[in-house]
Amino acid sequence: MSEASEVEGKHGVLFALAAYTIWGFAPIYFVWVAFAQSSEIVAHRVFWAFPFLALIIWSRNEFALLKSVDRNRLLGLLCSSLCLSINWFTFVYAVQMEKISEASLGYFMNPLVSVFLGWLVLRETLGRLQWFAVALAVFAILIELSLSQSFPILSVVLAVSFGFYGLIRKRLAVPSILGLFVETSFVWPMAAVFLFFSGSLGGDRDVTEIGMLAIGGLVTIVPLLCFASAALRLRLVTLGFIQYLAPTISLLVAILIYEESVEGTRWMTFGLIWLAIAIFSIDEMRQIRQKQDEDGSEIAKG
Repeated sequence: MSEASEVEGKHGVLFALAAYTIWGFAPIYFVWVAFAQSSEIVAHRVFWAFPFLALIIWSRNEFALLKSVDRNRLLGLLCSSLCLSINWFTFVYAVQMEKISEASLGYFMNPLVSVFLGWLVLRETLGRLQWFAVALAVFAILIELSLSQSFPILSVVLAVSFGFYGLIRKRLAVPSILGLFVETSFVWPMAAVFLFFSGSLGGDRDVTEIGMLAIGGLVTIVPLLCFASAALRLRLVTLGFIQYLAPTISLLVAILIYEESVEGTRWMTFGLIWLAIAIFSIDEMRQIRQKQDEDGSEIAKG
């Protein structure tokens, strides 16, 4: 591993930690704006994210880079935009229906989707201990599904939609800000029309409420920019396991702040998953150190 790639890897981890920490605490914001319906909140997220992104691109004088987005990349970003929109709406709906713990389960499931897609599509490899960690996490999810009184459809939608979003963004290799700007531009007209005809930008909302909903634009783009930057620098399987930070924080928020009850079987699920995270992380660090030692030996020989 070269020094440059090692630095990029460290930056990728920092971006991932920032993204997932923000997402972990995001339910607090969506409870704060619970005076609005899920569809209205999502529409405001899109509506305000677009000008924020345009301002960032303008300040960096990067609008000319839009020419580099060819037809194939545009089609890919359209697909990722669809995945993102489904994920946003489902998450906000889950929070407003006081199902934060079910949303957390969805994001606990998502890394398994990411690991599977990374292995199947991107041909990323895992060590034996990492495969054991994946199997342990799968076993935990299967226990949850088998004991659940109802099929956790919200969890599955969240896991699959964001898993495919991460895969698409990694394969496209489009700069994070530019890609998110194009994704948002696809759905911005629909969000604007919805807000205009629903009266959410004027008659039915005062300035304070509009300001609170506008903050959703920043809550949206900051972690997504961090995530896209991390996706360009890290393996999808590694990125997937770091993601467990977000649902862990969200679960604690649900329990400690909003006093949601968590079934005993779900604690067993979370415990097995946290054990899987520890095993995966330890083996990942071992492989990195081993690679660094091998590179150092090669340099010494040269």
